Amino acid sequence: MRPAGMSGPHRAELAKRWTREIINTSYVPMARQDLEAFLADRLDELATAMTGGDASADLAAGVGERMVGIHLTNTTAVARTLRLLAAELPRLVAEAEPGRINAVLGALGAGYARRLRERTLAEQEVIKQAVLRARDAAEEALRASEARSRAVFVSSALGIAIAGLDGTIDEVNPSMEQIFDGVGTQLVGGTLFDLVDEDWLADLRTADAELAAGETERFQRDLRYTRPDGAHIWTQLSASLVRDARGEPGYQILLYEDITERHMLQEQFRRQATHDPLTGLANRTLLKTRLDSALEQTYPGRRVGLCYFDLDGFKAVNDSLGHPIGDDLLRAIAHRIQTVTGQEGMLTARMGGDEFVVLTPDSQGTAGQLELVERMLAEITRPVHIGGHELTASASVGVVEREVAGTSPDELLRDADITLYRAKAAGRDQWTLFDPERNADARMRFKLSAAMPAALQQNDLFVEYEPIVWLETGAVVGVDARLRWDHAELGELGEEIFVGLAEETGMIARLGSWMLERVCEHALAWVRRFGQAAPVAGVNLSERHFRDPELVGDLQRILRTSGLPPRHLALGVPESALFDHGGDPLDALEILAEMGVRPAIYDFGRDHALVPRLRPLPLNAVQITGEYLDSFAEPGGPDPLDEHLVFSLVESARLLRLPVVARGVHTDEQAKRLQRLGVRGVQGPYTGGPASAGEIAGMIGR
Repeated sequence: MRPAGMSGPHRAELAKRWTREIINTSYVPMARQDLEAFLADRLDELATAMTGGDASADLAAGVGERMVGIHLTNTTAVARTLRLLAAELPRLVAEAEPGRINAVLGALGAGYARRLRERTLAEQEVIKQAVLRARDAAEEALRASEARSRAVFVSSALGIAIAGLDGTIDEVNPSMEQIFDGVGTQLVGGTLFDLVDEDWLADLRTADAELAAGETERFQRDLRYTRPDGAHIWTQLSASLVRDARGEPGYQILLYEDITERHMLQEQFRRQATHDPLTGLANRTLLKTRLDSALEQTYPGRRVGLCYFDLDGFKAVNDSLGHPIGDDLLRAIAHRIQTVTGQEGMLTARMGGDEFVVLTPDSQGTAGQLELVERMLAEITRPVHIGGHELTASASVGVVEREVAGTSPDELLRDADITLYRAKAAGRDQWTLFDPERNADARMRFKLSAAMPAALQQNDLFVEYEPIVWLETGAVVGVDARLRWDHAELGELGEEIFVGLAEETGMIARLGSWMLERVCEHALAWVRRFGQAAPVAGVNLSERHFRDPELVGDLQRILRTSGLPPRHLALGVPESALFDHGGDPLDALEILAEMGVRPAIYDFGRDHALVPRLRPLPLNAVQITGEYLDSFAEPGGPDPLDEHLVFSLVESARLLRLPVVARGVHTDEQAKRLQRLGVRGVQGPYTGGPASAGEIAGMIGR
């Protein structure tokens, strides 16, 4: 079965391209159509590995092993294969993460290298046995066997050397001279220890001493030798002990395979697994490894610094100039950051998109960390010339600097991420330093955001109502719905704590729809019990919810399902939500009024410039609220300025022919003073405070 997310045509086309890359560089003993089908199956396995679980690495490694199995051993073909897959796999499996793609390619390369090494070892064993047989035959004066041995010795692609037990080389074949061409030393008469760099010498001496002493029969090592011109030669040495007729150690046979290209290919695999392909910076995998090292308490008081960067407005670059320009800008920014951090011994990583992280092991303190941030921001904001465009970038930065004691990698990254969020909220081109108290608040907000969908499903939310009393009659003419959350850990939460989070996370439409359904159910029960005396149920919508294109259809469905007459539902909206970006009234308001729903305004008068534009709109009431109402409860009477403000708002509503409801009224005297200014209805502690739907029914019945 083809893995989910894979495009059939794309898979077939990619298999054809892969076939062309191989045929143009290697001989594979398969018909072209058979090779194309074979590679298409391998694409299926790679796609499964990118979306799979614990066995993904084994599956990808198996693809590399099968490539060797069909004799695809040319390093040029393998390199082209990796470049092709790195470029095309993200489009082949759209849901795969960049880190997963790098891991899959790395596993493929590891499997390829492992299988190729096993094949080489098998060839080496065959050659070694042939050499041993030839040497024994020579000692027994068997001329024919000596001739065959000499043929293998001379024609082998492996470098072969015969050496004494002390490592002195007595004889070499032509391949040996070719491998070590230009080393600047005589092979015959020299030692095998002359053909290795200092870092590998001690281990080689130990292994060879054990071989010469007869403690082991063979050993194998990967070695590096640096030529006088600075070039590196990587070889795989397989040394075997030959014993004399008495079974005593006699001499050594050394087989050298030139693995320079293979080593470079393996290095490329390792780099792809730990580095971002676009910018060349470290990726999340390497950052995690370095974080673990940086947080080791190697000495008392060790400190660490982490700077989390996010480019400001980068999406606009991609949207307006295209992704190629955006990619070039990311590469330029990455280079500039690394120019600064490379001098300081730090690690710069790309987290994905336009986010970068700079890790400072052994930080010298907060002041030094902030000075470093300022230098990096100065580099980032220098103009960049790309494709005929002069671009100016900026970034927001969250900075964490602390002792490593008691800190984990996940906690450090989380705190830097939350601090970055605060920096972005403060504006462009800002850095913000970690604040434990404010970050604790932010973590709680994120926790509530994550728990909100489950709270909806598990009915942890409920609706309470604040009665609205008409001052002229004392009757409950309406109720103002308020959403509350019965949180398992935090107790009962008011909507002022979590509705703003719903706005930020896009949950507000689901939350608002759920609330409208509950309110309509309760309001219908009141209508059935009290008829025309039933209160109008009011629900305040946020600006984002009111602008939701699905609101009208959603409300029609809710009214139809519940059976509530629309006139018993009032929807409160802020003044700013009533107009589009061009200043024209939104069509939704007219549609709601035509449905029979009663539109109203809450927080009336917040924007005085909008008040005159409300005149032609189909509104039913306005609500005023704020601290300026509190002074009306003072024994000495309201503050003159507060009184003037309320009077002006009430007078504006009177000219608009809209009744005024005051929210937050506490006392009878406060209500009477507001009534004298023209306020028609009040709500708050004076009217009874929040109550359940059943309590509202009891209140109306009394």
